[in-house]
Amino acid sequence: MVLKPRFLLALAIIAIPHDLIVMRLVAKEPVTPIEPLRLRADDAPKRALPKAASGSHVKVCLPSLPYLYTSHAINGAMIKPSDNAQGWEYDMAVSHQQIDETTYEFQLRKGVRFQDGSPFDADAVVENMDAFKKQPTTYSKIDQVFDFVEKIDDYTVRFHLTEEYGCFMNDLVWMQFYTSEYLRVCGGWNGKASCPNLSRPGPYGLGPYILSEGYIEGDRQTDKAVLTANPYYWNPEYPKVETITVFTQLDAVDAKNKTLHREGEVDITDIPPESKVETILSPFAKVITSPSNNNIAIHINMINGNPKLRDKSVRRALNEALNQRNLLYFVFDNEGTLSPTMASPYFPGVREVVKTLKPFSEVNDPYTPSQQARLRSILSGLQLKVLTQNRFLSMWRGIESQLNRVGVTLQITTAPSEAEIFGPLLSTNAGKNQVDWDLLVWGNDDWFFNHPYTAFLVYRTTNVWSTVYPDPVMNHYIDEMFRVSVEDPQFSEITANIIRRAYDEAYMLFVPTPNRVMAVNKEVVYRPYKMACAPLWKIQITDQHWSVRRGPYPESSKGPVRITRMSIDQESK
Repeated sequence: MVLKPRFLLALAIIAIPHDLIVMRLVAKEPVTPIEPLRLRADDAPKRALPKAASGSHVKVCLPSLPYLYTSHAINGAMIKPSDNAQGWEYDMAVSHQQIDETTYEFQLRKGVRFQDGSPFDADAVVENMDAFKKQPTTYSKIDQVFDFVEKIDDYTVRFHLTEEYGCFMNDLVWMQFYTSEYLRVCGGWNGKASCPNLSRPGPYGLGPYILSEGYIEGDRQTDKAVLTANPYYWNPEYPKVETITVFTQLDAVDAKNKTLHREGEVDITDIPPESKVETILSPFAKVITSPSNNNIAIHINMINGNPKLRDKSVRRALNEALNQRNLLYFVFDNEGTLSPTMASPYFPGVREVVKTLKPFSEVNDPYTPSQQARLRSILSGLQLKVLTQNRFLSMWRGIESQLNRVGVTLQITTAPSEAEIFGPLLSTNAGKNQVDWDLLVWGNDDWFFNHPYTAFLVYRTTNVWSTVYPDPVMNHYIDEMFRVSVEDPQFSEITANIIRRAYDEAYMLFVPTPNRVMAVNKEVVYRPYKMACAPLWKIQITDQHWSVRRGPYPESSKGPVRITRMSIDQESK
């Protein structure tokens, strides 16, 4: 077998230690001489501007859950996401205490103003939570257990619940506060299954950036949104860039090319793992990778999809036919980890389960003749309609090749926007979807912050996110999980029950848990969180960034930069 030079280069860059010289092959016939290519360290953090320079502007592509990723850059809540061990830090609150099983008291940050200059205090909290009560979000159980907020004094409030609820602090991240004007104009909270509420531009929030153009919600979004620095933000250290443009619907290939080859069009984007080498060799971008709590949710339509999918033996056979190790190597470029469940193995509770529970393909090799024959006897002739965002297309090509071996045919339909995925998904539980589909995928990134309900949401068969037929046993397990906190000794046992039932019933199509792989402008400093929050306010640029530089980009800066690999325990500074 003759290896192409580009393939050899990929092996060299990815496999050898970063402090060695990578060898680039120069194609000449008949002999291929070797010319050294040196990777330099990323020195942008040392050169970063400490404050927001006039005209500074960074452009970000967020194709998955953009309303969640941007929310805490725009809005404020009692607490906000953090890459620390507990998954959150104080925001509008400065401290709290749990008085009893159903009562939480918070001391509010003083001197805070909304983006329109109006004061934030206990009255604002009460007003917002009264509005939430009228139109609650329904993704968890918070709509059922939240009772009311009591004002103790101008900067002290108490949240009262109707029952013990161990997930309260996770939900509190999304109990965000808006100006009285926003609540009046927008009619309060949106009452949708997706949150938060970013339904119109204006100075309505408390975050470091004002949503000045566009809107971003789960089921509707503009192609781009523009964020501008909030002059009233309580922390003068942030933000460090004046303007952030967020693209929500860019084609994945287009976003990659804009970042790698056309300076000033996109600064930060997720890329497929196979684009790492191209990114390293590009004149404008570098690669950042990190393990994450993100998940790939591949729904199996048991409501009104192909009737054969209601047969557990068919769903299990589909999972057994997937060789996860091959997908990890050839589709994910080894950027990820094998997983027997849709929940990231880095979640509390999940990490204990995956020590003993293995992916189907690790139990029985799907490529052995006997296993292939058995799987074909179950699956041969099965035709399935796939609905996918185009950024997952390479994964589907890998899945398609494996399922074809056992007689399954896929009809793949792509969509550029996640909103076009959520529409059919969120209407299927009630059987009202206008788009026919059998398998559907979306990037189910960690929006519950270091808690596996991010993944378990889709198993709660009474809500719109689930395409599983009614399962009282699973619903009971999830209700039990809501009751306890992740620190409770029972949590791991309850998590194991949920994972094992989803595994035994094959409620989803399970694939490896992906690492985060990103292309970032060489003059931008950005460290992603391991969950669905983009710390846009922490982004920094150097004086050589396109938005503030005078003159062309120096040729000396275009050289390849060493990959930055973050560990799962490394906080974003």
